[in-house]
Amino acid sequence: MIKTLTNLLKQDKEKFVVPKGVQDCIPITAIYDDGIFRVGKDKYSKSFKFTDINFAVASREDKEAMFLEYSELLNSLDSGATTKLTINNRRLNRLDFEKTILIPETGDELDVYREEYNKILLDKATGANAIVQDKYVTISINKKSVEDARTYFARVGADLIAHFARLGSKCVELETDERLRIVHDFFRVGEETAYHFNIKETRKKGHDFKDYVCSDTMEFEKDYFKMGNRYGRVLFLREYASYIKDSMVAELTDLNRNLMMSIDIVPVPTDEAVREAESRLLGVETNITNWQRKQNQNNNFSATVPYDMEQQKKEMKEFLDDLTTRDQRMMFAVLTMVHTADSKEQLDNDTEALLTTARKHLCQFAVLKYQQMDGLNTAMPFGTRKIDAFRTLTTESLAVFIPFRVQDIYHENGIYYGQNVISKNMIIADRRQLLNGNSFILGVSGGGKSFAAKGEIENIILSSNADVIIIDPEREYSQLVKALGGEIINISATSPSHINAMDMNKEYGDGANPVILKSEFIMSLCEQLIGGTNLGAKQKSIIDRCTASVYRDYQQRGYTGTVPTLQDFRAELLKQDEPEAKEIALAIELFTHGSLNTFAKPTNVDTDNRLICYDILDLGKQLMPIGMLVVLDSILNRITQNRAKGKQTFIFIDEIYLLFQHEYSANFLFTLWKRVRKYGAYATGITQNVDDLLQSHTARTMLANSEFLIMLNQASTDRIELAKLLNISDLQLSYITNVDAGHGLIKVGSSLVPFANKFPKNTKLYKLMTTKPGEGA
Repeated sequence: MIKTLTNLLKQDKEKFVVPKGVQDCIPITAIYDDGIFRVGKDKYSKSFKFTDINFAVASREDKEAMFLEYSELLNSLDSGATTKLTINNRRLNRLDFEKTILIPETGDELDVYREEYNKILLDKATGANAIVQDKYVTISINKKSVEDARTYFARVGADLIAHFARLGSKCVELETDERLRIVHDFFRVGEETAYHFNIKETRKKGHDFKDYVCSDTMEFEKDYFKMGNRYGRVLFLREYASYIKDSMVAELTDLNRNLMMSIDIVPVPTDEAVREAESRLLGVETNITNWQRKQNQNNNFSATVPYDMEQQKKEMKEFLDDLTTRDQRMMFAVLTMVHTADSKEQLDNDTEALLTTARKHLCQFAVLKYQQMDGLNTAMPFGTRKIDAFRTLTTESLAVFIPFRVQDIYHENGIYYGQNVISKNMIIADRRQLLNGNSFILGVSGGGKSFAAKGEIENIILSSNADVIIIDPEREYSQLVKALGGEIINISATSPSHINAMDMNKEYGDGANPVILKSEFIMSLCEQLIGGTNLGAKQKSIIDRCTASVYRDYQQRGYTGTVPTLQDFRAELLKQDEPEAKEIALAIELFTHGSLNTFAKPTNVDTDNRLICYDILDLGKQLMPIGMLVVLDSILNRITQNRAKGKQTFIFIDEIYLLFQHEYSANFLFTLWKRVRKYGAYATGITQNVDDLLQSHTARTMLANSEFLIMLNQASTDRIELAKLLNISDLQLSYITNVDAGHGLIKVGSSLVPFANKFPKNTKLYKLMTTKPGEGA
């Protein structure tokens, strides 16, 4: 027998003690502050939690790369320790869910919508998979003392975290209370909210931590067990197929029940493994030689070697090649699984479903007889292994049980964006938790862009006190804004509403001189006014000089009193000696004293409402880019004021491509995009012309730097560009190819997930949000 295995069995050998109480069923003998558990006499274990990666929707090449990287991870496991990979399916606690996701009513006139929205969310939650999958890796090692174990875990932990990072998965150490929580939530289903474990308090009171996490009763029968009033059963993988698909683990853990599946891995040192394989091969070859000798004695000189002997020799050679030339290791593995249900009948049905899934992959699960307690302690992430149903595997054949499937997005206190198409879980995201909360919504006309934006706007207004500002060039948002009590500001050449393009407050400059930034804005404005031609160096200098001079009085008055207007700016230009100044003054005359002078008058609209929609549909072609620029600038003013109040601002810019057609306005938008994050503001660009957008280098950078993207149905040229820019696989592209409205891909941070957002049509909110003719309120 292999030395590693003999040592392991010797270390794990312990006297069987009949459990006198429920607490004795938990094999932990001591817990330490830093998340280390002592299990057994000299055995210590530590758990790490790792996040999922997008394996199921990756391209074939990416899948291969992930598979090889995962094999590397398995190869790096230490041969002196046992590693346990655990996939834990736990039910979403309804109370917890309601607390974090539902919008509390505030007693104002918007409660009608809050009530309706909460009802929709609850329906979605019940219809959704309601299962959260956590993934853990637990390492257990025999050491003389906890100090030795600590040093060992620090070294191995750093290595493990680095390997998972290469896979794109985030791996973190689990604290003591987090490890105990896993046990508590498994044994006490439905009481998850009541968990508040404090190791210091427990120690002070002299309580046993097991009292806190174990179930009320435990009854172990021949082939199932009962904990409290729930039933459970432990299975193990008895027979493995010659070929196993990498989706097997995902299918087994797809059951909508509380369950845990663990794979215990014992790596064998390569020299030992090679010795063992060589002696086995020698044994097979000796058998063949003996058989041939026997045939020769019987004068049968043409006999061929029997098939099974040939096969044994061939497989043994392959195994030896794997170990010696293909950089693989020999591993022993045990796969156990525990699942629970509310009744015995349901338990039997679930077991049958699991056995069928395994059979489909030509493997065989079996129920552990009279070993349910040992099986339970093996499947749970304690770090013990009481089942010795070992199977010899190489690294690659073990890597087939890859624990990755698809990323789920679930931020606390986030906004509901739809359902994950693969895992059927709800996508709850909070842009404020990302490094950079700016976002883009992209898709063809009719793909559901403005519907997605309205869903977010209405959620922000109903659930927080943040301000929302919309630039609406198509008059698509007015109905929703009116219903939510917002202010609509119509801006056009003939409208009585005016916004002064030169408005500025003292917070505008981000701590520096506000005039510097304002000068940049006025240059982009002049560029637009002159007709989109790039300004020369002389013209820029003149504009900069005049801007400083127009604002001098206003600054000296401490940013109080009358704000200068574009008419003052033109007057200042006319005072300059250079002919270029006269040219600029002449070019902008139409917009200061002519018929398009709506931005050259003092501001007369109330911009204090928390929901403002700038309706610029009537601006016409001539004024549209200027209008968008001025509105953006007035938004920047508003953001800086909100920052001083400690308030967040969300900005939605529809048809954003209009701003990228001119260099200066694109640069101004880019500066805004970069700066708003510091001000507690989040910008969203909405556009259908991705191809047009990507013509601009600035827009490409903004798109690549946005941590949050909603991609709906895309035109074929746009798809190719997006795939290049964001490294989207062909399989992922299929989710934005000829799909229904409200379906697509959502990118949150580094996660890229296919989603579907079906909104019930018979609701008030749907009627406010839809832009389909005949469906509105």
